[in-house]
Amino acid sequence: MPVRLLTAADASSFQALRLAGLSECPASFASSHEEEADRSPTQVERMLTTNDDQGVFGCFEGARLIGIAGVKRETLRKLSHKAFVWGVYVAQDMRGKGVSRSLLREAIAFAQRTPGVTQLNLTVNADNAAAIRLYASLGFEQFGLERNAIFAEGCLHDEMLMQLLLDLQSR
Repeated sequence: MPVRLLTAADASSFQALRLAGLSECPASFASSHEEEADRSPTQVERMLTTNDDQGVFGCFEGARLIGIAGVKRETLRKLSHKAFVWGVYVAQDMRGKGVSRSLLREAIAFAQRTPGVTQLNLTVNADNAAAIRLYASLGFEQFGLERNAIFAEGCLHDEMLMQLLLDLQSR
């Protein structure tokens, strides 16, 4: 299944899949379905802008977008050695087929190609054992736990902070 950087032409498919993820797994994302549904097409297209510091990857089965993952470099100068993974989601019927792994490999490669980026961070719902195993298998290590990080569905949820030190990876 091919993975590529998404473009403005993918905005509608991206927003539909992202909204599905926010509905299905509200405790896994900082954004809410309501906030994202209110985005204009232009705002969604802007989210998909690729440059040296950010990109959003999509995995496809034929013409169908089945998985997404974003990577973005921190914008503040003193933090610009870091990038973070955001918005990882795979359509429910496509899980267990290596889609997330493929997306994350592309996100890692993107960060490795970004001059000056030495670490890639992410947060994951502390109860999402499958995602934590996947991230660990790709070299991410836990460096913290934020208690009560997300309030969703009337409950507080912890998030695990994970990091991949890119200078330890082959470049």
